[in-house]
Amino acid sequence: MAKLTYEDFQPGKVFPLGPKHVTAEEIIEFAREFDPQPMHLDESAGRASILGGLAASGWHTSAMFMRMMTDSYLLNTEAEGAPGIDFMDWKKPVLAGDTLSGRSIVLESRAMRSRPGIGIVKFRHEVENQRGQLVCLGENSTMIRMRLPVEASA
Repeated sequence: MAKLTYEDFQPGKVFPLGPKHVTAEEIIEFAREFDPQPMHLDESAGRASILGGLAASGWHTSAMFMRMMTDSYLLNTEAEGAPGIDFMDWKKPVLAGDTLSGRSIVLESRAMRSRPGIGIVKFRHEVENQRGQLVCLGENSTMIRMRLPVEASA
């Protein structure tokens, strides 16, 4: 099967994300390695915090989102990396037992002037829990190879 190219990412196209079930064990494992704050390591500390329970680190939420995006479309895309993220907002805590899903929406696309044959595709990403509450919102651009390269304009 041919991989997706720049031409497959027209504005308005939606790519579904997930589902991803979040366990207490993975929250604790990630926190031990990367963000060892009490609300990410201990259920009672999480309940005592403003988060309301054992909560994934925002960085863990971002990593889970990245995996969902990779599984949904990125591994089947002629992607060449990303120049960064415009923003990533953590809207609600992701708690042990939550199931995440969402969507990546193509906002715009354009050919790169500096790299003929590669385009920039800008996405909006929305991740929700099983109650339909937005837990993570972000935007970023990805560099994607063109199927039919065009000459860059000056």
